[in-house]
Amino acid sequence: MKITGIIEKGKEMYAVRSDDMIGRCCLGGFGDSVDEAREDFLVSIEEAIEDATKEGFNPPEMKDISVLFTYDLPSFFNYFDYINISKFASYVGINESKMRQYKSGLAFPCEKTTKKILSAIKQIGNELLTVAL
Repeated sequence: MKITGIIEKGKEMYAVRSDDMIGRCCLGGFGDSVDEAREDFLVSIEEAIEDATKEGFNPPEMKDISVLFTYDLPSFFNYFDYINISKFASYVGINESKMRQYKSGLAFPCEKTTKKILSAIKQIGNELLTVAL
């Protein structure tokens, strides 16, 4: 079973929500960081499996579930906090101040800029895949 967890930064904490369900159980998680919210989300899956089993459903086992996490920009940069935002902004061709606003959630990029950022992230990933040490 594939489950998508959508990670978003709220005013006071991070949240993971999903449109997927196990039995009649909704899934979600919260935390002060993306790591904490992801862990809480995984716990909610385990609890949903237990509840669904008790209610007579035949839920998948935890080992048969794969979770795809998607991020809003503040959550992405919280989770991958080793990315230097100044150098990343330069790499993407976005004003550094504006990029910091995107990172903190004070501003939100338009769809075109979001695609530009995602393209740069994927390009960096592809470049890293070609590295040999």
